[in-house]
Amino acid sequence: MPSTKRINKIREKLMAALSPTQLDITDDSHQHHGHAGFDEEGSHFTVTIASPHFQNKNLVECHQLIYQALGTMVPNEIHALQIKVK
Repeated sequence: MPSTKRINKIREKLMAALSPTQLDITDDSHQHHGHAGFDEEGSHFTVTIASPHFQNKNLVECHQLIYQALGTMVPNEIHALQIKVK
């Protein structure tokens, strides 16, 4: 069952920091039941994001901006994050 609360928190942080033109967040935690880092509230996510802040940045720099925006959520609330930059 997706974690609306945690997804909303991720969305708020990314919106505030990166003003994305596209933002999709999927809770993939159900695929990791019984694995390390599994959390009933959601711990494994996929983020698909496009942002003007990514212009003229390489993929590593884009990922760094995302991790900076999420702050202490990784690794405290997010165990695994798959990032797709558009």
